[in-house]
Amino acid sequence: MTETLHLINDIHDVPKLGAWVEGLGEKWELPMPQVFNLNLALEEAVVNVMNYAYPHEKGKPITVTANKDSEAFYFVIEDEGIPFDPTKAENPDITLDADERPIGGLGIFLVQELMSRISYERKDNKNILSLYV
Repeated sequence: MTETLHLINDIHDVPKLGAWVEGLGEKWELPMPQVFNLNLALEEAVVNVMNYAYPHEKGKPITVTANKDSEAFYFVIEDEGIPFDPTKAENPDITLDADERPIGGLGIFLVQELMSRISYERKDNKNILSLYV
């Protein structure tokens, strides 16, 4: 089964993502805690794309595809923005107090913690981020 959601890099599109994930949860009979974690991970990843892939442009496309079969369950986020490989980002030092930590990096860390695996590739001028459940 494959489901696709088309967004633009506008923060006003974020609620569409949440509703879509909740709909998938119902359709695919996923447990609520899993739906919550998927929603959180996808929102973090998509908002990063919205904020950083197209820093000076609005209305640019972001595609999120959910793929589920008997062997795998994963999401693919695609954009045509600035190349960025989140799998190469340094993990934040979470042993420091919140006021001692530099700003940023927690979103990617959270996505990595919530998903079993993430992978990145740059292909055909697109960032392609896969998040495996």
